[in-house]
Amino acid sequence: MAALSAPDLLEEYVEKVEERKQEERLRDARLDDWLPITSSRTAKWYYSAFHNVTAMVGAGVLGLPFAMSQLGWSAGTVAIVGSFGVTLYTLWQMVEMHEMVPGKRFDRYHELGQHAFGKRLGLWIIVPQQLIVEVGTDVVYMVTGGQSLKKVYDLVCAGRCKDIRLAFWIMAFAAVQLPLSQFPNFNSISAVSAAAALMSLTYSMIAFFASAFKGAHAGAAADYALRAPTTAGKVFGVLNALGAVAFAYAGHNVVLEIQATIPSTPEKPSKKPMWRGVIVAYAIVGLCYFAVAFAGYYAFGNTVDPNVLISLEKPRWLVAAANLMVAVHVVGSYQVFAMPVFDMMETVLVKKHRFTPGIGLRLVARSAYVLATMFVGMTFPFFDGLLGFFGGFGFAPTTYFIPCIIWLMLKKPKKYGFTWFFNIFCILIGVLLMIASPIGGMRQIIHDVNSFKFYS
Repeated sequence: MAALSAPDLLEEYVEKVEERKQEERLRDARLDDWLPITSSRTAKWYYSAFHNVTAMVGAGVLGLPFAMSQLGWSAGTVAIVGSFGVTLYTLWQMVEMHEMVPGKRFDRYHELGQHAFGKRLGLWIIVPQQLIVEVGTDVVYMVTGGQSLKKVYDLVCAGRCKDIRLAFWIMAFAAVQLPLSQFPNFNSISAVSAAAALMSLTYSMIAFFASAFKGAHAGAAADYALRAPTTAGKVFGVLNALGAVAFAYAGHNVVLEIQATIPSTPEKPSKKPMWRGVIVAYAIVGLCYFAVAFAGYYAFGNTVDPNVLISLEKPRWLVAAANLMVAVHVVGSYQVFAMPVFDMMETVLVKKHRFTPGIGLRLVARSAYVLATMFVGMTFPFFDGLLGFFGGFGFAPTTYFIPCIIWLMLKKPKKYGFTWFFNIFCILIGVLLMIASPIGGMRQIIHDVNSFKFYS
């Protein structure tokens, strides 16, 4: 058999390279059809609305009166209303950038970051921050779900039943999450998310009306001085409160993943239905946040609990119903924040570690994640400190200033123009939040640990 000539060898090599690339493209396409973020693109605009409501109106809204008690009326109002405006703007930026490259969709936050900062650097900038936010939120929701179930039990029993430790209620909440975590993608949990969104609106209104009613009868008795008695306590309290406010505006970390589920064509890009859903969601967010924050602080002043529903006692049946609604809501919220984590986990396991995609992989990986967040939540059930710590450390970058940095890099607005200055302003606010808030949150956690018995 005659030896192949150099041109023939080169042609054979090129063919093999092309075959290998084609196999990789087919494998990636099959993986995309299996991964939770990209496996279904049939969502409607209202899916965006209730997914975003579920993502935002959760544990954060219940902590806003407590944040007000650490900031006072003036600073608290500026922080909550200002954050509403800034985060709506940065959310709009992300929706606009989802398809900023013709023919390409940035289905995941880190894909947009890689486009802006480079393939490797973008991954290291975005993924750790996103994981802190999503895993941290799920830990907080484990605590919130357990606390709400315990509150329902205590209200219904009214001292007649045996006390059950919080750790067992967190375990009960995790038991519900284990089967739900096996739902394959965002669209498959749409009914759960819709129910969660409805619950969030309902319990927020219950918290508002119950607080307003109490405040109308006892408002004069409330003390609106800053919560902490010492100067150091006031300073750290402000830092913790700013982190709690940042935590409340959480939808940015899943917004691209939600938009990825909406169909898109050049004639009808996904940003139009997505933005319609975001506007509806933010209208509900504003209604819930402002109502609960101001009414809760008005009613209880600086004695309000980190979770305002814990402060409310009467009418007993209504408060029990509200806490049950919180538990139902955070069931859905947990899944909305867990879905991008599942996507990352399964991508790494299949692409890097060569696991076979299938039910077995999902069962083991997702169950391990649920149990891990349960264990951390049982160990550190400090609602107020967790809000401040995760709010500043994770939410401030991904919500307040990373979208602005990417916008300046890719859209290149006119230097020293209004858009340029506003983005710089948002970046400065976000950086200050990121630096300051975790300090207050960590101090609150340390303070709670001193008087806490683990797994009690």
